[in-house]
Amino acid sequence: MPIPRTGPITRASCYHDSLLAAINRFLPRRIFASSGSEAPHVRWSERLLVLCILCMTWDVSATLADRFESARRCVVKMFSGRRRPGRTYQGFIAAMASVSEPLLTKLADHLRGEVRRVAADHCCWQHKGFVPIGADGSKVECPKTAANEQAFGCAGKKRSTPQQFITTLLHLGTGLVWAFVTGPARSSERAHLRQMLCTLPERSLLIADAGFTGYDLLEAILSGGKDLLIRVGSNVRLLTQLGFAVEERGQTVYLWPEGHRKTRPPLVLRLITLIDGRNRRMHLLSSVLDETRMSDDAACEFYTMRWGVELYYRALKQTMARRKLAGDAPATARMELNWAMMGLWLLCLMGVAAIVEAKQDPRRLSVAAALRRVRRAMRGDPTRRAGGAGLTRQLSGAVSDPYQRKTSKRARDWAHKKKPKPIGDPRARKAKRSEVLLAKQFREHRAAA
Repeated sequence: MPIPRTGPITRASCYHDSLLAAINRFLPRRIFASSGSEAPHVRWSERLLVLCILCMTWDVSATLADRFESARRCVVKMFSGRRRPGRTYQGFIAAMASVSEPLLTKLADHLRGEVRRVAADHCCWQHKGFVPIGADGSKVECPKTAANEQAFGCAGKKRSTPQQFITTLLHLGTGLVWAFVTGPARSSERAHLRQMLCTLPERSLLIADAGFTGYDLLEAILSGGKDLLIRVGSNVRLLTQLGFAVEERGQTVYLWPEGHRKTRPPLVLRLITLIDGRNRRMHLLSSVLDETRMSDDAACEFYTMRWGVELYYRALKQTMARRKLAGDAPATARMELNWAMMGLWLLCLMGVAAIVEAKQDPRRLSVAAALRRVRRAMRGDPTRRAGGAGLTRQLSGAVSDPYQRKTSKRARDWAHKKKPKPIGDPRARKAKRSEVLLAKQFREHRAAA
């Protein structure tokens, strides 16, 4: 007869109870529907649905059915005393589809509060007086079925697969998602951003690439009391010496398209010209006119932080292997992408929180290392428990290597490397007398109001 083991487990192993404890820390039971949903006779409660689909996003299997089988086994071991959830993938997808959208909205609102709390714990919620929020969009491929082609369309080259477009807001101090919106291949990232403006916190500085320009969008950002720092190119036309601002400085410019001049006032902005690491000029438009609030060097630092959004998409497509989705039906593919983003959001949040508690920089999180630890926990033996803090301890070590690279990471011969054309310099000219007089009318009307 084997002798039962007593005392603490010294081996640093994570198992299903530890994974459940790590998830419950950020997705507690109270945020799910409770009226009868946790009764023993209920097969798929909201909580079980979310846990199962999150485990599916972290699973390495190639098909959705295989991911479901692996995730369901993990959920069953998490709740060994509860009636087991439904066995079929079809039943799970049907149950998930009926509650997916409201659950995504509810969990996103909750996770934004968790991001703020974790950032406050590390004193990285603000940087130089602003809350830096990066914005960027990307495309994800879907299976080439007739239904997906009709629902999503193709925005790439000829004969390309159907695609979904996703736009993400990232809190750059922690590298954690703040909000995201998905849509068909030809969705407008500007329209996506407008949908997410209501989620921006106070003192936000929205940092984006050249795709997010446009009078209407910038006006919407400024009217909401938020600041912006956006790269611009030759497709942007600016005016100087318009006389609309109370005080004009050397970097003061105005965005005032001809179609808006009779009905809407000009936008007063600041044009910052920098030299990047390759000795190329880079132009940034900012609503922060006072250089004492944000210097040119600070603007360069903020824009460099925006690279975190690109790294996030790399984690989604490469680390989590979601470069191409598996859902053959549009509803399934849409749900797969949304919950893949939610799974990556929660994975990074668990990792960043553990790193913050270990007094380290949250931006050192290695998504690949965190994912390996979570997958190990999903495969663990529930008879040997590591305690609620087991996975958290392991995630605190999921950090990138601190070494300094001595050679370039660029591939010697990358056949599919993109070679976009330079965006050029914005076109700025001195305002005409008629434009100055028209701007004066707007200024006088504003003063009278």
